[in-house]
Amino acid sequence: MSRRRRGEPIDGWLAIDKPEGMSSAQAVAAVKRITNAAKVGHAGTLDPLASGVLPVALGEATKTVGHAMDGAKEYIFDLRWGEARETDDREGAVVETSDHRPDRAAIAAALSAFLGEIDQVPPAYSAIKLAGRRAYALARAGEAPEMPVRRVRIDALELTEIIDADHARFRLACGKGTYARAIGRDLALEVGTVGHLSMLRRTRSGAFTEAHAITLEKLDALVHSAALEHHLFPVETALDDIPALALTGPDADALRNGRPVREPAASEGQLVRATLDGRLVALARVEGGVLRSVRGFNLGALPSSAG
Repeated sequence: MSRRRRGEPIDGWLAIDKPEGMSSAQAVAAVKRITNAAKVGHAGTLDPLASGVLPVALGEATKTVGHAMDGAKEYIFDLRWGEARETDDREGAVVETSDHRPDRAAIAAALSAFLGEIDQVPPAYSAIKLAGRRAYALARAGEAPEMPVRRVRIDALELTEIIDADHARFRLACGKGTYARAIGRDLALEVGTVGHLSMLRRTRSGAFTEAHAITLEKLDALVHSAALEHHLFPVETALDDIPALALTGPDADALRNGRPVREPAASEGQLVRATLDGRLVALARVEGGVLRSVRGFNLGALPSSAG
């Protein structure tokens, strides 16, 4: 009796527009159910109350998740002045209030303190592990976790709109590991009040942008048609910042089978995308003058030139 195939061999990336109220894990489960892909993962968790771009990896693309998570992020968020909440967003209980409301000039003057590399204390309600336990689990148990200070990179923080006396909208561009909730919390303190995020939306995650994101409803409608392939990004999309190195057929075959390739046209220690006729073969690094595979990819048989 033949073994039943578990899912379809689909390789590539989808940029999912995750809705509010759904966890990233639930979104991934929905993609797996809709596409019946054999293997599915995601790059960069979004809180349930956040919406926007969630890169979802299928098949061989799951091998590049770590690189996708390193990409720059962009968000828009609404900051609600006058209420601090235990989760730093609207989900948590109010823990402090203030009657002070900053004006546009005060907000604009405070933004420069949040540019470049800054120290940030992540929210207590986050997935960071402390002594083997998630910080949010400790916080929910009333243990008040002591969050470690982290160095993060802020590329841009702009006030885009004064919505009303209690709310202002901002655009944030940042590096990996930055918590927008912590930015909102600390910005409110900087202007002499307290605050929390009432809305958060991710508009970019690495190479994946809001313009290319599709909803789960649209994915469900497309999966039964050839149109789905137009929304599937290549596996190497998450590797765009890694230089490509074109190989000959025999070298590509050797590298894919775990054998080093001598005299590569790359510098010692350099990580490259090894390709054959434009097809991704492996992520490889030059070590000791030879090219060694770091991660191989099984994207179908190599062209006949592989020998």
